[in-house]
Amino acid sequence: MPPPPKVKRPSSVTVGEFFQLNDKALKLRLIGSDIGFTRKISEPSVNRPGLALSGFFTYFAYKRVQVIGNSEHSFLEGLEPRLRAARFSQLCSWDIPCIIVARGHRISDDLVEIANAAGISIFQTSMVTMKFLNVATIKLEWTFAPSLLVHGCMVDVQGIGVLIQGDSGCGKSESVIGLLQRGASLVADDAVRLRLVEDREIIGSAPDLTRGMIEIRGLGILNVAALFGVGAVRLSKRLDFIVELVRGSRTEDLERVGVTTDTREVMGLKVERVALPVEPGRDVAGLIELAAMNYKLRAFGHNSAVEFDQRLLKKMSDDQLG
Repeated sequence: MPPPPKVKRPSSVTVGEFFQLNDKALKLRLIGSDIGFTRKISEPSVNRPGLALSGFFTYFAYKRVQVIGNSEHSFLEGLEPRLRAARFSQLCSWDIPCIIVARGHRISDDLVEIANAAGISIFQTSMVTMKFLNVATIKLEWTFAPSLLVHGCMVDVQGIGVLIQGDSGCGKSESVIGLLQRGASLVADDAVRLRLVEDREIIGSAPDLTRGMIEIRGLGILNVAALFGVGAVRLSKRLDFIVELVRGSRTEDLERVGVTTDTREVMGLKVERVALPVEPGRDVAGLIELAAMNYKLRAFGHNSAVEFDQRLLKKMSDDQLG
């Protein structure tokens, strides 16, 4: 049996990687030197260095991305040039990752030179400060989130994020094609990247190389968006449900009534799981869709197995009373 996949927990990300991943989403533009691209961001958050620019460095969050907003920019502009340079030099003397100037503000060339001399890159964004803080924090939390690469396929079936797993050759990708024909959306094929976000939900996505693609034996690599439309592809989806395709002798011990609910622990969270037998002639895609719909029904408080159990107990009680 293969060893379980390892959870990756990034301890840091370089400024260059952060810029490459988020330059468009955060509307970033490099206005200084790229000399600081190798510096590391060690905390998934941002900091406004207003107190630091005033000379107060106690509890200064120097490991975070430093954001100069409207208040910080106005404060710097109001200082005498020599004092402004001294305060900015003091800020750059700390091992900060980078500086981002919000609202499209420009800082003087002498301050840019001070940052360059200290090996710190300066970026500019046209976004409003608070919006930038919110979006940047989300992007950083996503980058620092624990991740796990698992073998399988992931689809969005009527709003339910379903991870389909099973032995190689059991028909995972073929069942996904059947689900796409029923209106489902592909998240990932063959390899699924799972991320634990805020320790409360797991988000699945595809590796960049295989995003929007699916492999079918005999046909090769297929572009899902070109065949089924752009609505048939999702960039990411929350993991709600796991379907394991089984075949052979393993099908003998499968649940028939479904009163008990099976779960699997994924990165510390319990995810509901169901095992489906794979046999020639079975509509596996239809069964997966049915399992997802039944999961949604239970989420609304309706459990068919429990309802059947209650009917059976009532029938036995009525027969005894005669």
